[in-house]
Amino acid sequence: MRIPIVNEQDEVIGYEDRKNDNPKNITRISALWITDKYRNILLAQRAFTKKYSPGVWGPAVAGTVEEEETYESNIIKEAEEEIGLVGFKPVLGPKTRVSSAHEYFCQWFTIVVNSDYPFKKKDDEVEKIRWFTRKEIGKLIKEEQEMFSGNFEHYFNLFK
Repeated sequence: MRIPIVNEQDEVIGYEDRKNDNPKNITRISALWITDKYRNILLAQRAFTKKYSPGVWGPAVAGTVEEEETYESNIIKEAEEEIGLVGFKPVLGPKTRVSSAHEYFCQWFTIVVNSDYPFKKKDDEVEKIRWFTRKEIGKLIKEEQEMFSGNFEHYFNLFK
């Protein structure tokens, strides 16, 4: 699989095989912030077999944009693959630039779904999916921050 490499303006400057995985290259990630009508938040725990951040909780859906994909087409594909979510139109959210172990732009999308939607997780991607209240997440960030992905508190604050 080839992924776009972008510059600081998020313009494609080339492509690289994902297996090469140069953390200095800036890539593109799409992520989906899912809430229900009560503003509860659906989070996913990454599979323990994942190369990066195994077992940590983060957004319900996220994925690396591949060649020939847009941020939006990627998040629609990832939502179906990771948690079985289909037939939705994502709402464009903020775009963030992240500089950590990897360099990337993250384009966020949001949706509101019924809390009884029949999600179906993909075992090699997702360990668990679960609804959390905002209060519960706020408390866990303070008391057990290591259970979340590295930038999760920042993401949580984007959607307050």
